[in-house]
Amino acid sequence: MAGTSAAGKPAHGFAKALVRLFPLVWSILVIYPVLWTFFTSLKDNPQVLQGKPWDLPSPLIFENYANVWSRAHFGDYFVNSALVTTGSTLLSLAMAATTAYVLARYEFKGRGALYFIYVASMMIPTILGLIPLVFLLNTLQLSNSLLGLTLVYSVGAVGILPFGVFFLVGFYKSLPKELEEAATIDGCSYFGTFFRIMLPLSKPGLVTVAIMNALTVWNEYIMATVLINDPTKYTVPVGIAIMQGEMQYRTEWGPLFAGLAISMIPVIIAYSLFQRQITGGLTAGALKG
Repeated sequence: MAGTSAAGKPAHGFAKALVRLFPLVWSILVIYPVLWTFFTSLKDNPQVLQGKPWDLPSPLIFENYANVWSRAHFGDYFVNSALVTTGSTLLSLAMAATTAYVLARYEFKGRGALYFIYVASMMIPTILGLIPLVFLLNTLQLSNSLLGLTLVYSVGAVGILPFGVFFLVGFYKSLPKELEEAATIDGCSYFGTFFRIMLPLSKPGLVTVAIMNALTVWNEYIMATVLINDPTKYTVPVGIAIMQGEMQYRTEWGPLFAGLAISMIPVIIAYSLFQRQITGGLTAGALKG
């Protein structure tokens, strides 16, 4: 027995070290490109082309951020993306929360088929709906506008509404039914039960869906490229592509990476602030499907 125990300890220690090593290696692989982007954004072309990629910038050229923000109109792109992302996220979240609550808590004919349609729509490629969306927006006189792009995103053209419904249905099913029964006994209406009790309790799930949807819309490129033709209404991904396209003969690597860094900052801040809510929402939403 003693020999078995002694022999098992090194193997157990090796397995434990291996388990700790994998997250460390994965963290380095994720963090390194982010740091490299920020370092390159503070360099000029000679530092980028002649120096080693991992060299620290010397001197620090903060003018890259000022140039890309004003001269390359990146400030306008950033504001456009912020407006579209905020509007579409809030609108899709409102529709997903109400739809998911009804599908999770009420029995009615066709409920399973409706839920299946939402889930199946997540597997439809976005590009298949481009041509119908172009004609629809032209008919509604919403083409080439931020409002039209916001509505397209919010109704699920990039999958954020179906994902929200799919995720929140499982989350609402995990909440105890006794809460609704107690609210009904106290005289709450259906709307009162949802807005006063169920909606506040689903905050972790709502935050998770909101962050996932916001990241999807913030990084979306194809819809914004096809539906927006006015340069003053470009979003951040389109703006970065335009910047790179305009640098046909001489690429200014510093300003280009400065634009990439600016586009990454809101994502990093949002995830840092809501990391616990996202983790808690994913865990709670996985309890029941």
